[in-house]
Amino acid sequence: MRGPSTPAHSGLAPTFLSWSFMAALTLLVIAHPAAKHLKVLDRLPDSTHIVAGNQIEIFRSAAAGADILLHALGPKDVFQSVFAISPNLRWVHSMAAGLDGTLFEDIIDSPVPLTNGRGVFARSLGEWAMAAILFFAKDLRRLVRSQQAGRWDQFDVEWVHGKTLGIVGYGAIGEAIAERARPFGLRIVACRRRPELSGNDAVVFPPDRLSEMLGLCDYVVVAAPLTPETRGLIGEDALRAMKPTAVLINIGRGPVVVEAALERALREGWIRGAALDVFDQEPLPEGHAFYKLENVLLSPHSADHTPGWSESAMEFFVQNFERFAAGLPLLNVVDKKAGY
Repeated sequence: MRGPSTPAHSGLAPTFLSWSFMAALTLLVIAHPAAKHLKVLDRLPDSTHIVAGNQIEIFRSAAAGADILLHALGPKDVFQSVFAISPNLRWVHSMAAGLDGTLFEDIIDSPVPLTNGRGVFARSLGEWAMAAILFFAKDLRRLVRSQQAGRWDQFDVEWVHGKTLGIVGYGAIGEAIAERARPFGLRIVACRRRPELSGNDAVVFPPDRLSEMLGLCDYVVVAAPLTPETRGLIGEDALRAMKPTAVLINIGRGPVVVEAALERALREGWIRGAALDVFDQEPLPEGHAFYKLENVLLSPHSADHTPGWSESAMEFFVQNFERFAAGLPLLNVVDKKAGY
């Protein structure tokens, strides 16, 4: 699989270096070979040797000389196996932003740099978070129910202006949420592991003050990556620290929230409601309580599935590929020990 490199074909002129001056590189791509997002790789130079597939046998002959490994929505077990038989890799990239399916012991211990799609989906996730806030503030479920029943049901709706939005995990996604929330008049508070990395655009709390922050919030958006420190972070103690009128929104990773505790909180009224795009088990099992709870807005992990979302993630890889080939610093280098 090799693609033409001429600007006329791609519509994109190289930014840093003409493709013709780049050394030949071998790229292994873990993906279904017919996946439409692989067409973006046509923009790589003809000299690039690309091997793509979702079975380990496809990669055995090329693995020893491979320079780059791209995890592009293929099977996780194949990704791990190919990494194990590719001793000369110089860069690994995960098309996804979440790393719970990418980080494993061997890759964490390896000196090979790992990058990911962090930030590529931030704008769409920020919009979805605002949609969830407005869903509860304006009681859109009641509007739809009344419309379907043909009933004129006039009621008061809430202001969003003046409310407090707490963001757990204030990285690229958290910042995108805040950027979209400010024009609505929401006050922003946030929790992150390294508050010193934030500017003056939000009141930032360290993790040991999470409960204090949660008690201030009318809406809480969970946008943290899944790490050993964040797994189960929003459990019973955190949920009980929230206002009974507060809404929890999870667009980060499912296991950051303890689902059993959340279900109880929603049934017993510890909090007002929840909007959930991610879950412990996906697809969410048939008959799960979240499907039936009236105070839950459920999304099947599609908050970032805008038209061309997978192609956009591959566009970022191509941008990083050019930087790699030109000897420039890679974007989105992961701190593998920290997990993001």
